Amino acid sequence: MKIFSEKRIVPASAIDENGHVNNIAYLQWCIDVAEKHWFTKAPEAFKNSHFWVVLEHTISYKNPSFEGEELLVETWVTAAKGVKSEREYRITRMSDQKILVTAKTLWCFVEIESQRPARITEEISTLFM
Repeated sequence: MKIFSEKRIVPASAIDENGHVNNIAYLQWCIDVAEKHWFTKAPEAFKNSHFWVVLEHTISYKNPSFEGEELLVETWVTAAKGVKSEREYRITRMSDQKILVTAKTLWCFVEIESQRPARITEEISTLFM
């Protein structure tokens, strides 16, 4: 398992009317870290010719988080077959190591020019798994 991660500080803009991080913010952070992982690791030829679209999200909210807290957002690819790839996420509060969120996303690999699903190559699978 090749984990990609980034730390982030919870901004005031992520806080909802209940005083903690809005559920949508966690989902956005998962998508953001997945995109950063792709753009950090993928060869230029693939970044310029392909992109990913979301087919399905599954997310479990385990604990709340609050403004100013430092979080670790982690992601890794668990499967890549045909045109689909499954990616998992974990968001942890740094101060007490509590897991706040676990999530999975099913992605589809798409060729830019044709706008059609494209088979995930062994080169891409090897880079991410």
